[in-house]
Amino acid sequence: MNPLKVDRIFKQYGDKTAVNGISFEVGEGEIYGLLGGNGAGKTTTMRMVLGLIYPDGGSIQYHGKPYSAEQLRGLGYLPEERGLYAKVKVSDQILYLAQLRGMSRKDADANLKRWLDRFGVPEYYGKRVEELSKGNQQKIQFIAAVIHQPKIIIMDEAFSGLDPVNVELLKGTVKELRDSGTTILFSTHRMEHVEELCRNITILHKSNPVLQGNLKAIKKQFPRERVKLHTDGDVSGLEAIGGVLRVDRRENGYELLIDREEAARPILELALAQTNVQRFEVMEPTLNEIFIKTVGESHE
Repeated sequence: MNPLKVDRIFKQYGDKTAVNGISFEVGEGEIYGLLGGNGAGKTTTMRMVLGLIYPDGGSIQYHGKPYSAEQLRGLGYLPEERGLYAKVKVSDQILYLAQLRGMSRKDADANLKRWLDRFGVPEYYGKRVEELSKGNQQKIQFIAAVIHQPKIIIMDEAFSGLDPVNVELLKGTVKELRDSGTTILFSTHRMEHVEELCRNITILHKSNPVLQGNLKAIKKQFPRERVKLHTDGDVSGLEAIGGVLRVDRRENGYELLIDREEAARPILELALAQTNVQRFEVMEPTLNEIFIKTVGESHE
């Protein structure tokens, strides 16, 4: 039995359908990607999973049980918008939130100090939130989401406002949570993060699930249309090869757009006849390319 099961949930606001029959399951130790443009239904879905609003139809189960106050204690939520009180000390806020989730103050305090040490900022314990940078506020908000050791975590744009160093720090932490058995529902606009972290995904468009399943299997459904060719010297005649749609010069070679994979072999043969080839690869489609093909370039 998977920790989180969403079964054909439906949500209507007046004559507008916000979520139309979405189903998915998230396993123990899994990060599940929920993707879609603005207004696709991601936030409404997450709010229903959190119990902030209730579906008009369908069901959500947590470890096989319906939503309840007991199940709420096992959930963690990292929202896109920061919701911390600017003038309140970090320790006062986090300990209070942890106690609301059923932790003792002593255990919460020990957990908070451990997390602050983990992020290399133990001095933030007694600081007010407004004294911290936006990136460091996001770290504190992350701690607020996981302080009570939830079994299921919902993350909405988890890496928003972070510089590359802190993105890697937080990604590493999310992977550690996954590896320890935590179930994570993950929503973001950054497709490269989904490709790195998620095994299964759902793409929503205008309230409907339009693409769903294992990410590797999904990629196999789409053609490989890009070729990377790194060479020591120039290669002439690439544009004349059948199936080649575009040739872009790069600093270390070429990137080509093809309309069929069979065009790849003549590209390699031509390059080998003229120069030394350092790298040749027919690239699998990126999730960003798949997303655009699925929902259209005007999805925003």
